[in-house]
Amino acid sequence: MPNYNAPFGLRPAKGVNGQVVTGAPRQYSHLASDGTALFIGDPVKLAGTSSTINGVTMPDVVRAATGDVILGAVVGIVPTSRDTLGYGAASTAYTLLVNDDPNTLFEIQDANSGTALTINDVGLNANFVAGTGSTYTNQSGFTLDNTTEATTNTLDLKLVDVVNRADVDNASSPLRFLVRINRHQFSNQVAGV
Repeated sequence: MPNYNAPFGLRPAKGVNGQVVTGAPRQYSHLASDGTALFIGDPVKLAGTSSTINGVTMPDVVRAATGDVILGAVVGIVPTSRDTLGYGAASTAYTLLVNDDPNTLFEIQDANSGTALTINDVGLNANFVAGTGSTYTNQSGFTLDNTTEATTNTLDLKLVDVVNRADVDNASSPLRFLVRINRHQFSNQVAGV
């Protein structure tokens, strides 16, 4: 049976050495002047500014684009009221939680178009593709770009393994991969944003 096509962005899976993700994300803020909504699973980068929300000063983040040096992925949005949305609305100040550990492996679905990626592509690098997040599921629309796999080390993600789980058929598309962020803002990069 083919895998269900439902993008979810970057979902923390485990550490590079197989350790369990402990769920200790760091708080960051989203600027009211940023007109881009953020969803669970969106990759983000530092904005180079900071904001104070409810007396706590945090670095600001914005959604990352292909080719950016990446900080991590959104894993939660802190509610500000009982009417808070499950995703981060555009042009709104709020606190979000980001898995910014450079040793995290993330699960991501391939783009499900063109020539499918296979387990033979493990070890290569690839970019991600921005997609529209869902205001129903609050999940990111980012997927793995299956047209960019190469040895180029400046591509966004390193393909580490396929996801081996009962609910994933590794013989059909779209495949799900475990990936590591190639160019992480907290690992082996020139300082700055």
